[in-house]
Amino acid sequence: MENNPLTNYFRRPSIYIKLPSNGRFWPPDALVKNETGEYPVYPMTAVDEISYRTPDALFNGQAVVDVIQSCVPNIKNAWAMPGMDLDTILIAIRIASYSHEMDVETSCPKCSESANYSLDLRNVLDNLKTPDYTRTIELADLSISLKPLNYKQISDSNIIQFEEQKMLQVVSNSDVGEDEKVKLLSEAFKKVGQLTIRALRQSIESIQTPETTVSDPKFIDEFLKNCDRSVFDKIRDTVTRLKTSSELKPLHVKCSSCGHEYDQQFTLDMTNFFA
Repeated sequence: MENNPLTNYFRRPSIYIKLPSNGRFWPPDALVKNETGEYPVYPMTAVDEISYRTPDALFNGQAVVDVIQSCVPNIKNAWAMPGMDLDTILIAIRIASYSHEMDVETSCPKCSESANYSLDLRNVLDNLKTPDYTRTIELADLSISLKPLNYKQISDSNIIQFEEQKMLQVVSNSDVGEDEKVKLLSEAFKKVGQLTIRALRQSIESIQTPETTVSDPKFIDEFLKNCDRSVFDKIRDTVTRLKTSSELKPLHVKCSSCGHEYDQQFTLDMTNFFA
């Protein structure tokens, strides 16, 4: 096959990143690892930008997966990506595509003054924390090992939560009878509980007993549904703490109008993060 004479004009890596997971928790066929642990990140193409403007693909996560695999060629299956790596990868793609500066719109809670603040995404990358999944939960003679959710699990969970929230709003504002409303709300809360148990089960790698190691999801699911509440709460709180430790920290802002200082939450809103 004839070589394309325009190859030298194709996009090139703009930055290199280390993944917070260091390649752990990735299935063997999902990430092509290298000796340095640094992965090249390319700018988005025009096709990538179109993908990010397709509402359905954005909602179900497919647009995120397509763009990640386009811009980080070492990633072959972004659905299997540990959630702890997601923010690092998306911020790196944003830097590679549009530079390290990003404006964040904020409104002072004291005087309501609106302003745009320039955020250096390189500093955001440097300040991202890596949750420690090497530590186990010790409960009597049980030792519980945890793992991060992958992007597919996170995306599916977000979709279900969104649909449940929509249903709760509809039920709360509907004109159905009080008995029917109580029934529908009860069913919705039951589904939320099931979603919580599923997320915890997916976050457990194994449970070590004095006799054996249990990693079968069916047995772990049954354990979560029948364990003591204090045990359940300890697992849930630990999983939540690990997740929270790796989340983006708020931007500390001083209002230029009244001098009030406050924290502005900063999230990777896919509808405008790559705008």
